Amino acid sequence: MDDFSRIKTFIDVVDAGSFSRAAREMSISAVTRRVQSLEQELGVRLLHRNTRGLSLTDAGRDFYERVAGIAADLSSAISEVKSLQHDVRGLLRISLRHASATTIVVPALPRLTAIYPDLSVEVIVTDEKRDLIANNIDVAVWLGPLPDSVIARRLSPSRRVVCATPAYLESRGVPQRPQDLATHNCLLFTPIRAHRWNFSRDGTTEEVEIRGTFSSDNSLALLTAALGDQGLIVVFEWMVHDLVKDGRLVKLLTDFTVNPHPGDADLYVVWSSSRGMSRKVRVVVDFLVELFASHRSPE
Repeated sequence: MDDFSRIKTFIDVVDAGSFSRAAREMSISAVTRRVQSLEQELGVRLLHRNTRGLSLTDAGRDFYERVAGIAADLSSAISEVKSLQHDVRGLLRISLRHASATTIVVPALPRLTAIYPDLSVEVIVTDEKRDLIANNIDVAVWLGPLPDSVIARRLSPSRRVVCATPAYLESRGVPQRPQDLATHNCLLFTPIRAHRWNFSRDGTTEEVEIRGTFSSDNSLALLTAALGDQGLIVVFEWMVHDLVKDGRLVKLLTDFTVNPHPGDADLYVVWSSSRGMSRKVRVVVDFLVELFASHRSPE
C-alpha cells in the first residue's frame, strides 16, 4: 500500500467525519486498516475514536493541515496528466494584447474551434500582465520580460519593419536609406519621448530623427492611419504579414534592422507554472506557436 493512498484515505475520513461515510469504494474495515497503518508508520495517533464519532488529535490536526493541500495539488496534477488523453472540451480563458488579438489570434480562432468543437474560448483583451491564477486565466500572450511564476514559449522575436501603402509611396517616393525619412511623414508612437528610429546594418547603427503629423499611444491606431495612406509606420512584422502579402502595405529599407524602441522584448505565450499544462492548454499553446510562426520571415 503506497503512502499517498493511506494519506488520501485519512484526509477523506477527516473530511467525511466518519469511517463509514468515507468508505465509498472500499469497506469500512479497509478504510480503518489504511488509517491504522498510517498511524503505525508515523508512530502517533491521528484520530480519537469513540461511540459518538471521531476527532483529530493534536498531531492529527497538524498532519492534516500539512498534507491536505499537498494531496489536492497531487490529485490535480494526476488529473491533468490523465486529461492529456481525453478530448479537448470546456471553457478556456485567454488573455491577449490588443494588437495580437485584433490582427492575428481572433481571426484565426474559428480554425481552432473547427478542430475542437467542444472547446469554448473567452478572450480578455489587455496589455497588462494580469495575475493568471487570481483572474482565472488559462493562457496569456505577453510581451517580455516574464515573471518566474509562468511557463512560456516564444511566439515571435521583437522584429520590426518600416511599411507604407503603395498609394503613399507613389505620392511621396520610396525611401532608399534611413536619412531619406527626413522628407517623409512618419507616424509617431507617443510613449517614446524621443522621436528617433535606429537602423543597423553590417555592425553599424545610425539614428534618424523623424517627424509626422499623426501620433498615438496605440499601435492599432497607427496601423489604421498607415493603411489610410497617411505615412510610414514602424510595426511588429507579425502585425503586417498578411497586409504585406496582400499588397496593401510595402516593406521598406529591408536591408536594415529597425530598432526604434530600446528595450523591446519578444512576444510569448504563457501559462501558470502552478497549474501545469492541461490538454486544452497544450493544444491552444501549440496553435498559437504555429500561428505566429506563419506570420514572420525565417530568422
